[in-house]
Amino acid sequence: MEIKVSKNNDNIYLMELSGAMDLYSSHQLKDFVMKALKNKVERFVLNLDGITNINSAGIGALINVFSTLKKLNCPLVIIAPEGPVMQALEATRLKGYFTIARSLKEAISMAETSSD
Repeated sequence: MEIKVSKNNDNIYLMELSGAMDLYSSHQLKDFVMKALKNKVERFVLNLDGITNINSAGIGALINVFSTLKKLNCPLVIIAPEGPVMQALEATRLKGYFTIARSLKEAISMAETSSD
């Protein structure tokens, strides 16, 4: 899995993931989020549009990151258009657990207003 990270003007940390999100790579996501929290980042957008495959370890990493950020009152919005990620979230009945957007513009708007 590859992770590209950028930050917008509104202090939103954008992580774009691509490739397979599995047991071997899911720890990368947790590590990136923990580093961002140490740098005082408070809003996150996770773009999963480039994920080609996700298994239970990848779903577990998403749950871990989402629940950690929720406890800290840090919004996390996931961009997950139709594809492997959305199929996995629907199959596991976790779609309603996450804050999901269909586009980057929608995700940024949701992240900006989540904790206001």
